[in-house]
Amino acid sequence: MYKKIYLKKGKEESLHRYHPWIFSGAVARKAEDIEEGEIVRVLTSHDEFIAIGHYQIGSIAIRVLSFEDITIDARFWEERIRTALEVRKAIGVIKSANAPELQNTTYRLVHGEGDNLPGLIVDVYGKTCVVQAHSVGMHINRKEVADAIIKVFGIQIDSIYYKSETTLPYKANLQQEDGFLYGRTDNNIAIENGLKFKIDWLKGQKTGFFIDQRNNRRLLEFYAKNRTVLNMFCYTGGFSVYAMRGGAKLVHSVDSSAKAIELTNENINLNFPNDLRHTAYCADAFKYLDENNGKYDLLVLDPPAFAKHRSALRNGLRGYIRLNLKGLEKIKHGGILFTFSCSQVVTKEQFRQAVFTAATQAGRRVRILHQLHQPADHPINIYHLEGEYLKGLVLYVE
Repeated sequence: MYKKIYLKKGKEESLHRYHPWIFSGAVARKAEDIEEGEIVRVLTSHDEFIAIGHYQIGSIAIRVLSFEDITIDARFWEERIRTALEVRKAIGVIKSANAPELQNTTYRLVHGEGDNLPGLIVDVYGKTCVVQAHSVGMHINRKEVADAIIKVFGIQIDSIYYKSETTLPYKANLQQEDGFLYGRTDNNIAIENGLKFKIDWLKGQKTGFFIDQRNNRRLLEFYAKNRTVLNMFCYTGGFSVYAMRGGAKLVHSVDSSAKAIELTNENINLNFPNDLRHTAYCADAFKYLDENNGKYDLLVLDPPAFAKHRSALRNGLRGYIRLNLKGLEKIKHGGILFTFSCSQVVTKEQFRQAVFTAATQAGRRVRILHQLHQPADHPINIYHLEGEYLKGLVLYVE
């Protein structure tokens, strides 16, 4: 039924350890008419079945869907989506509690390899699912994914939006356009821990919101009381909104994007209309910090990925050193610094070393209060540690 790909001798070892990627260098031969995105059966050099998955041109040749010799049909997609939902129920991330401050309708339903669906992201915002494909295979199977979501959720979901224009390989020439796969809605307000956020799934980054910082935003809320807060690279203003609820004296949000500043102000007004404690600035991060030395005692540094590929790792680490040095130099004595890296190629050890280097250069005494990571609805496949992408530290700076 499925075309075959054969591995070189000995290259099946990582698959015996259930790693979900097969690199192009491991492929010995394949059927000549295999098209990108097709589902293929993978065989060892001894002609033994070992995996089934999506074929793609590039360094990662196959993303494994199953290590069992099964048919990838409607039942497969439904079972994987249902299992993913059960996990979210088990970890208690879906909350429609009577207490408004506990309500949460914003969560990640599918996190790629972490949910045994490599190349697929599904985020839930209220009654809308936003689907994002990171592989040609998942793009081809987007309708099957949408059908499975509808089957599993029923009336709990009324629309599914597909947002993959910027995440698919450009060389695949798919001429992909974003749009609704099911239903249609103008209601783009979702609730996270009782706070309202406008989700820009049409033009926003990722699927419209950074769900992976939910727990870290809640932690910042705990520290915000009576502090002057600066949220750098604010994007949607998530940390700013939590700081406001936490009782901050003053909250300033900074981003170089005018669109981000507009979205931040909308989210502040959704939750704290006419509250004069907040101001947003469209400015360069480094220039703003230079001009506001010693003004803030709670600082958030949550930049976009400085190293998206391994070739950019060295420059990325330099960027993290430079940014954290600036933050450590400018924060008040007794201040608290939340600092993050979302670069997948940067390990938590490398990020911690970069922050250590910055602290040494700044000459400040620094304590680590918390080591942060992605939340439970962004699970890490134990056989695919590359899925641990979000790293963070909370520092007390004397």
